[in-house]
Amino acid sequence: MLAFFYFDPFWWVTIPGVLVALWAQMRLSSSYARYSRVALGSKITGAQAARWLLDRNGMANVEVYRVQGHLSDHYDPSKRSVFLSQENFDNPSIAAVGVAAHEVGHAIQHKVGYAWLGLRMAMVGVTSFSSRAAWFVIMAGMALSYMSRGPLGKQLLFVGMILFAVTVFFQLITLPVEFDASRRAKAELLRLGIITPQERKGVESVLGAAAMTYVAAMVTSMLELLRIFLHLRHAGSDDNR
Repeated sequence: MLAFFYFDPFWWVTIPGVLVALWAQMRLSSSYARYSRVALGSKITGAQAARWLLDRNGMANVEVYRVQGHLSDHYDPSKRSVFLSQENFDNPSIAAVGVAAHEVGHAIQHKVGYAWLGLRMAMVGVTSFSSRAAWFVIMAGMALSYMSRGPLGKQLLFVGMILFAVTVFFQLITLPVEFDASRRAKAELLRLGIITPQERKGVESVLGAAAMTYVAAMVTSMLELLRIFLHLRHAGSDDNR
């Protein structure tokens, strides 16, 4: 880690991203903790809400499972299943039902062929590879750029920047997927009478805070990409001396 900062005079570029990410995580933790303690008038748990929403949207074949971990809730398109953390699976709270409905929102997207979700699913494999490979290539490029004047370091930085740009693009297309899932969740919860108009405010607070964590992740990644670009430009200026 010390070597990383030794070769990285542009580390300060990512500070705003770190601050935004911390703020988003604090906001989510605060909102989730608050509305986890507020029970729904209907006393419906997250699992029951998910099951009801799925059935009413013609997805009786989509199962709902309990999974370990804090806020580990997700929809798995490959398994066509909704996974809810234990705290949301069993809890009849506004937060639990809001999170459960959000994951069902992804299942609805999958069913109707929502284009952004399809693109995101298609990019999972290549993004997984690029995110793992990018920093190995970038670190090698940084080291070579600051230890020698040859072109290899600059070339590696350029390749690393392209690899990392795939991750940034993936996070960018994740935003409409997440915001749309939350929109569908709120609409379905109200349509089926699972929540009252008064309880919608709490659902919006939790889902809005969760959405900000995705925005923060994208901002952080874009700043990381800028930092890589600055290294690339710096390496180019050294070659011209």
